Amino acid sequence: MSLIIESSAKLIGKMRLGKEVYVAQGTILRSNKDSVKIANQTWILENSVLIGTEEFPLRVGSKTVFGHKCIAIGAEIGNLCEIGNGVIMLPGSKIGNMCIFGEGTIIPEGAIIPDESVVVGRPGRIIRKLTEDDKNMIKRMRDNNITLSPYKENLVNERLGEEMGILHKYKDKYPNVAESAIIFETAEITGDVIIGDNSIIGSGVKIIGNSHGPVRIGNNVQILENTVLHLLPDNELIIEDNVTIGPGCIIHGTTIGANTIIESGSIVCDYSKLGKNTLVKSGTLVKQRSIFEDNAILEGYPAKVVGENTHFLDKPVWAINVEHI
Repeated sequence: MSLIIESSAKLIGKMRLGKEVYVAQGTILRSNKDSVKIANQTWILENSVLIGTEEFPLRVGSKTVFGHKCIAIGAEIGNLCEIGNGVIMLPGSKIGNMCIFGEGTIIPEGAIIPDESVVVGRPGRIIRKLTEDDKNMIKRMRDNNITLSPYKENLVNERLGEEMGILHKYKDKYPNVAESAIIFETAEITGDVIIGDNSIIGSGVKIIGNSHGPVRIGNNVQILENTVLHLLPDNELIIEDNVTIGPGCIIHGTTIGANTIIESGSIVCDYSKLGKNTLVKSGTLVKQRSIFEDNAILEGYPAKVVGENTHFLDKPVWAINVEHI
């Protein structure tokens, strides 16, 4: 048995996967310029997103297990790690061997986690070293075998194909997608949705413009893997030009100003408004009816202003560059 890739999982770009790597339903691996390497017998469970970039390659050791809805972007992760549901690992972070991460933990950019650490929190903090009970649990979860076999590589090179996502009619409303927009396979768009020129809708994205109101997406927008867009009744969802929304976000009935970046795993709630050139840090919650001015840097649960952008935000390195995949 070489690789186990479930039917609704999606691999995009050139990547290197060890023997018996398991990629579960709805999980997406994206590699820009041969930047993902995952060693033997690592499991990536449902609706997770793993991304490597030229600047921040993704490297994962053997017999590591990612829980449901994890996100890892440009991280280095060791062998035999237990990564809880909803964990987010950000670019440049380095994780040692045999670490345990509590559910919902966020590992900041550039963080270094030593071997045999137990990590929890947002941001993640080391609360202790592994106990013998922890080590026995890790062994038990791997059929009492934590031996690491020599790496055996499977080279995968999945180019962006001609298949596009699914457009669904809702009553008399059908999505209006610009000819130059790219809708990745496994994305689904329903009802009263308009998508502008040169925008990109990533794999696994769900955009629902049903009876609750319109969804309007501008030009040069990127909505990345496994993000969901929806809204409450009698509301609207407006995303202005040049916005980038990272993987695993929930965006609900808001107005997002031009050139804003919303990082992975964030939640933006109904009737809120984000000004132009806003940066929303990973895992942030923007509450209902929150209003933030232009150039704000937002972080926290709930979101607070933690700084101000003094320059025009560049497209993040984890955005999609179709020339690289």
